[in-house]
Amino acid sequence: MGIVSWLVLGLIAGVIAKVLLPGRDPGGLVGTTLIGIVGSFIGGWLSTKILHRPIPKDFGEPSMWIASIAGALVLLIAYRLLFGNSRERR
Repeated sequence: MGIVSWLVLGLIAGVIAKVLLPGRDPGGLVGTTLIGIVGSFIGGWLSTKILHRPIPKDFGEPSMWIASIAGALVLLIAYRLLFGNSRERR
């Protein structure tokens, strides 16, 4: 899978993570998208290193999607815990 496919997967994983975990994020849509892309890479890396499951080459592989969405959710939760809702402070 190429880098463009990972970026598209991360974008979609970020949107799904945002739908599963609604709320006003400090970064908005762009921040959530970036979190989805980074979370996709982290989810794939953790799947390889901790679960000893290689990253599949097929874009439609369910395990790849689950790892990407889980990574995006974990990163989104961590981001919210660290930075909270910056819009409330103004």
